[in-house]
Amino acid sequence: MQMSKARHFLAVVLALSLVAAACGDDDGGVAEEPDTAVAEESQPDQTSTDDAGADDDHADHDHEDDDHADDDHADHEEDDHADDDHADDHEDDDHADDHADDEAPVEPSPAPGFDGTTINVGIISDFSGPVALAGIPLAAGFQVYVDYVNSQGGVAGRYPIETIQADSTYNPTTGVQVYNEIKDDVAVIGHIAGTAVVNAILESLKADDLIASPASVDAFWVREPNLLPWGSPYQIEAINGLDWWINEGGGSADQVFCTFIQDDPYGAAGQAGAEFAAEKLGFEIAETARYVVGDADYSSQVQQLQSAGCEVVFLVAVPNVTGAALGISAQSGFAPQWIGTLATWINALLAAEPLVPYLESQLVIIGEGATWGDDGVPGMAEMIAHLEEFNPEQAPDYYFIFGYIQALATVALLEQAVANGDLSREGMKAALEDLGTVSFGGLTGDFTYGPAADRQPPTESTIFRVNTAVPNGIEAIVVNYESEFAGDFVIE
Repeated sequence: MQMSKARHFLAVVLALSLVAAACGDDDGGVAEEPDTAVAEESQPDQTSTDDAGADDDHADHDHEDDDHADDDHADHEEDDHADDDHADDHEDDDHADDHADDEAPVEPSPAPGFDGTTINVGIISDFSGPVALAGIPLAAGFQVYVDYVNSQGGVAGRYPIETIQADSTYNPTTGVQVYNEIKDDVAVIGHIAGTAVVNAILESLKADDLIASPASVDAFWVREPNLLPWGSPYQIEAINGLDWWINEGGGSADQVFCTFIQDDPYGAAGQAGAEFAAEKLGFEIAETARYVVGDADYSSQVQQLQSAGCEVVFLVAVPNVTGAALGISAQSGFAPQWIGTLATWINALLAAEPLVPYLESQLVIIGEGATWGDDGVPGMAEMIAHLEEFNPEQAPDYYFIFGYIQALATVALLEQAVANGDLSREGMKAALEDLGTVSFGGLTGDFTYGPAADRQPPTESTIFRVNTAVPNGIEAIVVNYESEFAGDFVIE
């Protein structure tokens, strides 16, 4: 690569507003860069309701409510215990045992975010800040699945979902502010973008007894009772990625292994997985280079790794660091095998054309799911069908998939709460403990919920390589790869 091209590439990366991915940053430092690009299209005010398809949804809801009302009356006419004299008994659990098989489901009472008809779900994403390139498709993926559910009558076929969107601008302080603005109006927060924003809101979630789903797969989410996690944690990604490289990817335990990590809990999670894999696979981590969020130059870290003779580097970073560090590496002739976590990639990296050949030859990403459009994966086929129906203008996007996954998890939780007859804050927490195993159709592995201490995240990963011929830039070369010792890692 010529020097001028490499410098041009680094400038392109910085201009792409890829300062951090929604799946990674833990200290909110990206909010200090006000000159980054804003969202490509206008977004609602911080507490506005997303109106994607809303006119059609609201028009349909009147008819759907009538249909379900008729169904409810039919059910009550068939129920020997449905007359008014016994209404109180049906609402009283103490009297339910003798007639459990005969009674109609208990209708949830109005609660915060639920007026008896519509369930409000919060979305806190970055619509206009430094990672809007990820935040916008994350929210779009969530909305597409919500639109599909509403087309089927809503949760349990009778309670439509209304999303209330709030723009955090990827700033923890703003995130707390908009959380406080919407918290009393939602039954659950289905999406919060950014580890730093989640951390800033977490104590309030606990105080308010509110459930929220983070848009990252940090392992420390798994044991938080007020969070609805998903996906294989970063530690598992490290274990599976390094195991795959040694056993199937053409590598060897005799190579020089190193790590390049973000110096915070996100980086520590990946490092812990790499160290666990090293112990199991019989190699040593020869060097660890660290960077701090907000760093603008990674030349010293690349030089550190190059001087150590690193042949394999496990990368725990965000996309702008991926682009910048690999650009410097290509310029300096440093060409190890890079193995990156889910959060290291974003489609826009392909805009830096001089670096694309290096990305294609030297980088693999350990993530979730399958190649975009692979209709052999049930969840992918359904997602594409829903996208084409409800948001056909949406381009293929890595982060759209993750927003869609979060919506699947959120709706599963709401379905359980409705089945329990309780959409209150206490009812939502009880539903999360009752939820059991949720399947995501191959978009990510099955997640077993329940009490926080008993949760079991998936332990398989997908190995992707960069391929510009694939709609979102990465192609699955191995799906559902699982190291034989991935399940041995203990998540505290």
